[in-house]
Amino acid sequence: MIRKIVQYGHPVLRLRCRPVTEVNEELIELVADMLDTMVEANGVGLAAPQIGEDIRLAVIDVSHDPECISFLKVNGEDAELDSIMPLIFINPDLAFGQAKEFGMEGCLSLRGIRAEVRRPETVKATLPQLDGSVLVVETDGLLARALQHEIDHLNGVLFVDRLPAVTKVSMKNRLKRLLEEYEGS
Repeated sequence: MIRKIVQYGHPVLRLRCRPVTEVNEELIELVADMLDTMVEANGVGLAAPQIGEDIRLAVIDVSHDPECISFLKVNGEDAELDSIMPLIFINPDLAFGQAKEFGMEGCLSLRGIRAEVRRPETVKATLPQLDGSVLVVETDGLLARALQHEIDHLNGVLFVDRLPAVTKVSMKNRLKRLLEEYEGS
């Protein structure tokens, strides 16, 4: 089922989400809905708060672009991108590499806004799975950026919060319009 994606201004987008404590049928259905919603919206990731759910759950699928990363290790072994896509995880933990880079980002909860965001180039993500197993994913490129972006959502952080001050000022009116649209809906 396609869910409504909440927009900028909705309070759930600013919450530090609750840990997932139980994997049940309801959660499995929610994951299926999130995947359907992400695909319908042409996104590469979706976090539970973006559909109004205050839990630490996210989905990512960057398999449309296998060249979007230069390396992928899963549990310490070299892996192919398709082997873990779509990536579904709960209660993640993230460690960052030292080097940073700029990359273009947008967000399904901030329609029409895209900007260059500086983030660590590489990540090491510990991603508990629904079946109780844990994937430790080390990567770069779009997958690293998507992991950081979606995990930010689980902590109540939006990509616009990570913009340089000058960019935030230039975007102020667009964000104000989005907020007014939300408040008027």
